[in-house]
Amino acid sequence: MGTNNQDNVSLSRRGILNGLGGVMATGALSQLLCRPAAEAAAVPANPAGITGFPEFPAKAKRVIYLFQAGGPSQIDLFDHKPLLEKWDGKDLPKSVMGGVKFTGMVNGQSRFPVVASRWKFARHGKCGAWVSELMPEFAKVVDDVCFIKSMTTTQVDHDAAITYIQTGHQIAGRPTIGAWAAYGLGSECDDLPAFVALRTKEGGSFLIDRHWGSGFLPSRYQGIRIGGSDREPVQYLSNPESISDAMRRRTIADIAALNRDHRQRVGDPEIDTRIAQFEMAARMQMSVPELADFSDEPAHILDLYGPDVREPGTYAYNALMARRLAERGVRFVQLFQGGWDQHSNLPKQIEQYSAYSDRANAALIQDLKQRGMLDDTLVIWGGEFGRTVFCQGKLTKMSFGREHHHLGFTMWMAGAGVKPGFTYGQTDEWSFHTVENPVPVHDMNATVLHQLGIDHKHLTYRLQGRDFRLTDLAGDVVKEILS
Repeated sequence: MGTNNQDNVSLSRRGILNGLGGVMATGALSQLLCRPAAEAAAVPANPAGITGFPEFPAKAKRVIYLFQAGGPSQIDLFDHKPLLEKWDGKDLPKSVMGGVKFTGMVNGQSRFPVVASRWKFARHGKCGAWVSELMPEFAKVVDDVCFIKSMTTTQVDHDAAITYIQTGHQIAGRPTIGAWAAYGLGSECDDLPAFVALRTKEGGSFLIDRHWGSGFLPSRYQGIRIGGSDREPVQYLSNPESISDAMRRRTIADIAALNRDHRQRVGDPEIDTRIAQFEMAARMQMSVPELADFSDEPAHILDLYGPDVREPGTYAYNALMARRLAERGVRFVQLFQGGWDQHSNLPKQIEQYSAYSDRANAALIQDLKQRGMLDDTLVIWGGEFGRTVFCQGKLTKMSFGREHHHLGFTMWMAGAGVKPGFTYGQTDEWSFHTVENPVPVHDMNATVLHQLGIDHKHLTYRLQGRDFRLTDLAGDVVKEILS
């Protein structure tokens, strides 16, 4: 189920059939782009995914994934470890550290002193979840949240780890989770993509276009980035200065004719994707300005997200944009936030990025809940790995860093059939090794697809004689966190 048949169809037959499809699709494009805007909007898109999905009733209609690139420190945010107070400044016992390998950035260290969190922890909500004082607003919504404190990954370097959690493989070239969701399910709306990426303007390290790309899937399933600039929410969507609508329509009509000719000659189905993207772009010229106009939002909602919500490109702005996209039928929205790679000066930096995102994280959950959308919207927060209990570099009372840590870190989920007010898994008293209910990356991704009504083993794409999938050859749904 879910495979394409490119390995089993002859080029000549494919070329004939695809050529006919290209003629019809390009003809539709020509009509679309040469019509007035109101008429163009009435031409239906083809937002559907492949046949057969969802396979069973889905708890989640859509996903909002708040990806925190760099590796947030679980020790300072959610994974409370009182023992560390007694060991602060002392070397981590070799019996704990063992032979675990880290990056080359700590190769020259002769000591690995333990660093207890410098921020107070307290229990919150009816569930009694531990949250540090760095996240005061988020602490108010923990009864709606499921913490997973036993995440593990096989990768310890940023790019490989981000690529791995996004695509299921550490080497670039495979589709991201959002692209797989778009491929399997399509979109619920005609005038916006199925997969949208939002990238904040603060802390953008390690994030590049392929982290929301479609890999070997047709490029129509890649994430479309929204939030290019204040003037232009989507880059290259608006007409350039001095180019009229009529001139642009003529230009695109000529491009469509070239695409039609090329499609007939080579039979490349990717040309159909190009045509479909032109159609989507025409629709987005009308839908995106309305999407990006927050003037219809009540004052109390804007206040909920905080003052940054009025500034395009901030975390708060993108969080509200994610909700607006979700309520318009976008299947998978991924907000990318960098800045969590805190190898030095962690106290100042973690305070900065916690304050930058805390209020908006809480606001998003509250906003979705009061609209009745949290019931069928899956919200996910987390990075590619966590941070070490030991110090990297020089340790002073309020200046230190933490190295990458892949053996146990925290993510959280909310909504769409995930148990609220629940904590799953546990690390040891050092927040070093996972000792209870480990959740590998493939299990997390299998669970996300399951909530969308997809068996991760069935959503595949055939390439060069092999059926590929998001979870590669592994993955089990974490049923214990599902209600």
